[in-house]
Amino acid sequence: MEEAKRAKRVFGYGEFFPEIDPSVFLAPGSKIVGRVKIGPGSSIWYNTVVRGDADIVTIGCRTNIQDGCTLHQDPGFPLVLGDGISVGHNCILHGCRIEDNVLVGMGAIILNGATIGAGAVIGAGSLVVQGMEIPPGHLVMGLPAKIIRPLGDEEAANFRVMAERYMQRAQFVLGKGPSPDK
Repeated sequence: MEEAKRAKRVFGYGEFFPEIDPSVFLAPGSKIVGRVKIGPGSSIWYNTVVRGDADIVTIGCRTNIQDGCTLHQDPGFPLVLGDGISVGHNCILHGCRIEDNVLVGMGAIILNGATIGAGAVIGAGSLVVQGMEIPPGHLVMGLPAKIIRPLGDEEAANFRVMAERYMQRAQFVLGKGPSPDK
């Protein structure tokens, strides 16, 4: 039954088909198309579209893409997401590179050629413009986004917990573990 459900969410694009680890949670309404690779323990939540047509989309391990996000790219601008990333509801990620353990706040937009360093936090509603480079471990906010300050160790640890919680939520929805929200 799970294979039939997954088939309604995963589509080829010409000769290209997604490569998705069997442990990945694909919520109802999510669509994965074309040149997409998704690593173990990751989750793609309700009504999110991950489209790998013009270039490749790579999503690492234990990364969660929350409800209503759009992930895409342009030729020469692959979308590359590392491990342990949390992408909040209704974000647009387009042809950028995001390193490990980053939190992207709800409604943020990150454009072609931008690079987000490991452990950074992109504030909700921020616009990271084309080609912008965010150093590791910094808080970024605004339209356009500006580097606000370095994050403290405790802040960074708290944000990493979010990715863990989403892994647990995915396992709960699949009937493979307890709810982290009790």
